[in-house]
Amino acid sequence: MRAFLDKDFLLDTDTAKKLFHNWAENMPVCDYHCHLSPKEIYENKPYENISDIWLSGDHYKWRAMRSCGVEEKYCTGDASPKEKFEKFAYTLQYCIGNPLYHWAHIELQRYFGIDTPLNAKTADDIFERANRVMDQGDFRPQSLITRSNVKVICTTDDPVDDLKYHKLLKDTNGFECQVLPSFRPDKAVNIELDGFCDYIKTLSDVSGMDIKTADDVITALIQRADYFHSVGCRISDQAFDNVPYCEADDDEVNDIFARVVSGERITSEDAQKYKTKLLAALGEKYCELGWAMEIHIGAMRNNNTLMFHQIGPDTGFDSVGDAQIAYPLSRFLDSLNRRNKLPKTILFNLNDKDNVVLGTMLGNFQSSDAQSKIQYGPAWWFLDSIDGMTNQMKTLGNLGVLGKFIGMETDSRSFTSYGRHEYFRRILCALIGKWVEDGKYAYDEDILREIVEGICYNNAIRYFNFE
Repeated sequence: MRAFLDKDFLLDTDTAKKLFHNWAENMPVCDYHCHLSPKEIYENKPYENISDIWLSGDHYKWRAMRSCGVEEKYCTGDASPKEKFEKFAYTLQYCIGNPLYHWAHIELQRYFGIDTPLNAKTADDIFERANRVMDQGDFRPQSLITRSNVKVICTTDDPVDDLKYHKLLKDTNGFECQVLPSFRPDKAVNIELDGFCDYIKTLSDVSGMDIKTADDVITALIQRADYFHSVGCRISDQAFDNVPYCEADDDEVNDIFARVVSGERITSEDAQKYKTKLLAALGEKYCELGWAMEIHIGAMRNNNTLMFHQIGPDTGFDSVGDAQIAYPLSRFLDSLNRRNKLPKTILFNLNDKDNVVLGTMLGNFQSSDAQSKIQYGPAWWFLDSIDGMTNQMKTLGNLGVLGKFIGMETDSRSFTSYGRHEYFRRILCALIGKWVEDGKYAYDEDILREIVEGICYNNAIRYFNFE
C-alpha cells in the first residue's frame, strides 16, 4: 500500500515524477485571481492560531462541516478557536474523495511540518503542535506569500475602491511580490439586485460626477478603470449566473436605468439590455487598456434565503447553475470582435456540462494579438478537484492548445491556500506523464519542460504582460 501524501502523491508514472520534481515543483506562482485582502497583506499582522488562518472566511470548510451536522456556531459563530478546529477535524475524516482532504493535509505538511493525518482523534494534538509552530515561526501574510514563492497576486476589487493598500504595498521594503488590483464591476452591472441604487450613489460620489443615465454609469466606470490602470490593474473580472446578451438602443437602456432609480421593478429582459450595453462598453475599454477580461459563468448564489439574511453572502450557500450559455456568450464576444474591440478573454465555467461549449468557443475568436488570446480558465470552485481539473485540461487538449494554457489561480481568501497550486501541478504532470508513457505524445525533454513550466507560471506572466 502506498503511503498517504508521499513525495510522489498523484504521480503514477516515472515521467510524471520527472515532470513534477524536475520542473513544476519549484516554479514560482502567479495568482492572477484571488480574494485575498490587500489590507491584510499590507498590515501583515500575525495570526493567533491555526483556526484563525484556516477557518475564518473559508466557505469550503464551512460547507463540509454543515454536511456533517456541525452547528453554525462552529462555522461562522462564536465558538472558541479550538472548538472550531475540533469540529473541522471531525468533519475532515469523512471527506474521503473531497479535495478539501488533500488541500488540508498538503497545507499541514508544507506550512506546519505536520505529517499526521487530521481527524477527531488527532485534532487536539495537531491544534497544539500547529500553534507552537506558529508561535516559533513567521506566519504573517507577507511571509506566507514569500514562502509560497508567489510573485504576482491579483486581488478582486470594486470600482469604487481607493486602492490605498495596493499603493502602499508598492513601497513596502523587503516584500517582492506584486499585489495588483483587478476591476470587478458586478455591483454596477447587476441592475436588478437590491442595493443597486445605493451603489450608484457611491459610484457617483467616488467618480465626482452626477450619474443620471446608463451612459453616465459607463463614463464613471471608464474613469475608474483608468484609475485602476494607473495603480497596476491589468485584469477585469465579471461573474454571471447567466451570460447577458440582448441588444437595445441607447434611449431604451437609459429609460430602463431611470425606471430602476425611481423605484420601479424591471423585467429580466430589461436587465439583460442594460447589462449588454454596459459590458460592451467595458469590453471596449478593456481592449483599449490592454487588459484581460475574465468571465466567470454559472454560479447560482445565495440559495438559502434564511442563512443569507442571517450571515450574508459568500458563506457557503452557492451552487452550480444550469443555464444555456453558448448563444449569448458567442453573440457578446462577436459584438466586440466585429468592432476589433475584443480584449484578451478568459472563460470560466462552473458547470462541467459546458466544458465542450467553452472549449470550442475559444477557437472562434483567436487572433495574432496574443498567443491563445481567448483562454479556457482553470477548473474553478466546485470543479477544483482531481476530476474537474483533469477534465478541464483534457477538454482544452482535445479542442484547443493546452501548451499555451495560463494555468492555475487560487480563487481563495486564505494565505495558506497556495498548496492548491502544488495540487494542480501534480495533476497536470500526472496527465501529461501518462500521455507520454502511453505513447500519445513524443518524449522530448526540451518541449515538455517548456510546456510544463509555461502552464505553471510563464504563460500567465506573458499573457498578462506582468514582466
